[in-house]
Formats: sequence, structure tokens, C-alpha cells
Amino acid sequence: MNPLQRPDDLVPETPGSLSLRALWHDGTPAERWRVLGGWTLTVAACLLLGLATVRRGWSGIPLDLGGATAFLTFYPPIPLCLWWTLCFGWRWGALPAWLATFVLALDAGMPPAWAAIFACANPLGFAVMALGYRAVGAARGLRSLRAWLFFLPLCFVAAVFSSAGALLWTFSRHLSAQEQLPIWQGWWLGAFLQSAVFGGALMTLTWPRLSRWIVARSTLFSPPPRGRRAMGLGLLFAIVLAVQAYGLVSLGLGSLQLREALHSGEWARLEEAARVMVSTAWVFFWVFVLIVLFVAQFGYQALARWLRSTEALVTQLAKVNAELEQRSRTDGLTGLANRMATEEGLRALLRTVRRYRTPAALLMLDIDHFKQVNDRHGHAAGDVVIRALARALKDTSRDVDLPGRFGGEEFVVGLAHTDLEGARHFAERLRERIAAAPVEIPGGAPVTYTVSIGVTVMREDDAGIEDSLRRADAAMYRAKQGGRDRVELDAAAPGTATMPGAAGKS
Repeated sequence: MNPLQRPDDLVPETPGSLSLRALWHDGTPAERWRVLGGWTLTVAACLLLGLATVRRGWSGIPLDLGGATAFLTFYPPIPLCLWWTLCFGWRWGALPAWLATFVLALDAGMPPAWAAIFACANPLGFAVMALGYRAVGAARGLRSLRAWLFFLPLCFVAAVFSSAGALLWTFSRHLSAQEQLPIWQGWWLGAFLQSAVFGGALMTLTWPRLSRWIVARSTLFSPPPRGRRAMGLGLLFAIVLAVQAYGLVSLGLGSLQLREALHSGEWARLEEAARVMVSTAWVFFWVFVLIVLFVAQFGYQALARWLRSTEALVTQLAKVNAELEQRSRTDGLTGLANRMATEEGLRALLRTVRRYRTPAALLMLDIDHFKQVNDRHGHAAGDVVIRALARALKDTSRDVDLPGRFGGEEFVVGLAHTDLEGARHFAERLRERIAAAPVEIPGGAPVTYTVSIGVTVMREDDAGIEDSLRRADAAMYRAKQGGRDRVELDAAAPGTATMPGAAGKS
């Protein structure tokens, strides 16, 4: 019986990260070439595109949104690194993102220490994405509305976390509040839109085929994560921090720009600052709405997963309990009912005899000279003989009968709707079948064995099954004393006669 699994093991899991060591040692040359070659090309592309972002001025691009101005930064490494993060693990996406940002920061003149810290911004956002999918196990193929409703808000939360780099950028370059807001807003808005549009398109197009490879080559991936509840709580805490940080920075920069415009006394500058503040407030409102929807969707996903895992656990518990119940009533060697289950069945048969006054018989049989079988051929051969006898009992008995192993080489059979004469005929057929069928022993000579059988009927006046068993045992003992390989009837039953076996003594 398999051990009871934890609930996390009962539902589909988000796979762990692709192991570089497993890929190198266990992957095929084609797999190594495709994964490592593709990742190397991604690193090179991220370095070039990152430099292009600074040199071509793709940062803080103003967009006119019907009177309101929004700022957008175009940074192509984001969707590429996001794809590697979601498909192969956080490290595969974080490293090229860090390298690209570090190189562009150095190229822009940022000190190396600040550049190293600044480069951690996008990997931080990707960590939030990885945490979200590991905490919930949501579908990454983005082929359903529910998958998109989880993906889009998570992209925003990740973008807000990664936009911490904008603050480091403006701080290190000593920019004014008027210059800080476009960089801040452009960073998070650009990261969000690029992740949602280009990253979402990449996942939609590539995940179905890639997921089949992941399932087929699951040994190349690390085990699925544990502690999903803790990760879920951590994600919710991260969302709260992201909303607070977003509101604090966005409204803070907007109000700071407005105060500077008031102090300057320039009407045009004040009008522009007010327009920026209004647009910032409205963006924050819609961001807040988006986060509320995300939390609701996240709660639904978490609840649905908990219900699935609970249902799976209940189903498994029922299966395990049924298996335990079956094992507690079954003899391990023969598959017949064990002594406890046999006695329960005989009690039920005796109640039927008393209530409906229908006949029922009881056979008790024992293998003749079984000790000699063990001594000559070994205990393994003895087990083979016992299993052969059990098969003979199953094949000979009807569905309403109760064959069981009573202990050692001793067996009983309860025969429903059977009188003494019918039980005698049954016992004779069984004895003849056993004597005429040598048992094949693996690696040894066939073993011929016989049985001695005692037969009785269950009586309405029996105090319990112990009375019937005692009579059947006494009849079996007489069969042993009378030469073995024979059937003996209960001496107290009317018309009792001894039935000698046709075979010789064993």
C-alpha cells in the first residue's frame, strides 16, 4: 500500500526550476544545445537591447491619453526574461535581466556598486511572478480567461516591485521631481505593458508544446515547491506592500512636482503639474481597482485549489481505508478470508440458518503430512502448496460460499443452502481434485499432496459457531485417524457415513 500523500501531492503542481546539472548530465545533446544555446542568445539580446534603451532614449516616452499625459519606457529584455522565468525557473530569467541592467547602468556612468544594486530591480519583479505561480499553481498557458485574470494583475505587482530601480536611477543622477515622475511611471507602466502584451503572447504561443516536454522530461527539473500556504501569504503581503509603495511614490512625486510649480509662480508649469497630478490620481484609482480584482481572483484560485486538494485527500483516505479494511480481513498468503473474517462470515451464516431455517454446512480440512512437505522441499514450497489449495477452494466454491484460511495449513469452507449430503459431494469433489493435481514447485520436482476433510451441518440450536467448528474439527480428526485423504461426516448427524478416499495415503 502506498503511503498517504500530502495534500500538495494530490493536485497538479507547478514544476520546479530546470536543473543545470541534470540538464548537463541527463539531457540529450539536442536538449542541451537548444536550452543553453537559446539562453545564451537571450543574454546577448538582452545586453544589446538594454544598451539601446539608454542610447536611443526609450525611457520616459510621453504619451497623450486624451488630455492626460502618461510616460512609457520601452525595455525589450523584460518579456524575454519573463518567459525564461515562468518556463524554466527564476534563475534562468533573473541572470540575463541583471546582466543587461548592470551593463547599461555602467554605460550610463553609474558607479559599479550602485549599478550592481540597481540591476536587482527587474530580478525582484520576476521573483514576485515566480512566487505567485508557485503559490497558486495557476495555468501558465494563458488559454483561459481565468489564467489571464491571474497573469495580468501579477504582472502589475511585479512591475511595481521592479520599478524600485527607477528611484535608484533618479537618486544616483540627482534628478528633480519633474524629471523623476516620467522615469518612475515609465518604468512600471512599460514593464507592465511589455510583460502583459509581449510576455503573455510568448507564453500563449510556446507553453502548450513546452509543457509537454517538461512533463516528458520532469527528471530534469527540481521537485515542486512545498509550503504553498506560506508562499500564498507571502504573495498577499507583497501585493499590499506594492500597492502602498506605488501610491506613496506616485502621489508623492506628483504632489512634489505640484508644490515646486506653486513655488515657481509660473502658470504654465502649474497647469502642467496639476494635469500630471490628476492623471496620476486616476491611474492610481484604476491600479487599486485592478489589485482588488487580483486579490479576489487569487482568493478564488487558492480556495479552488484547497477544495481540489481536500477532495483528492478525502478520496485517497477512503481508498486507503478500504484497502486497510480489505487487508485486515484477508489472509496475505492465500488471498482468502482470514480467521477473523471467516468467523464473522460463519456467524452471519448461522444467523441465516436460525432465521430462515435454511440448511448450511461447514467443512474443515487440513493438508496431510504438511510438515514433511516443508522438510523435504522447503518452506517456500510449502507456501506454494498452501496457495495451490487456496486456488482449488476458490475454483470449487460458489459465490455464496465462504472459503477461508483458519490458520497454518488448516482451512474451512462455509456452504450456504447446502445439506449434509450436498456437503459430502462437495467435499469429495474437492478431495479428488486436490489429490489429482500435483503442484509445480519452481526449481524443484512437483509435489503431490492430499487433504483430510471433516463435514458437519450448522444447527439452529448451536450456541455459536464454536459448536459447528468443534464438530467439523472432530470429523476431520477422525479422517486423519482413519488413514488421511478421506472425508468424514459429523458422527452426531443422522445418516452419517465414512467416505474413504479413492487415492492412497500420503
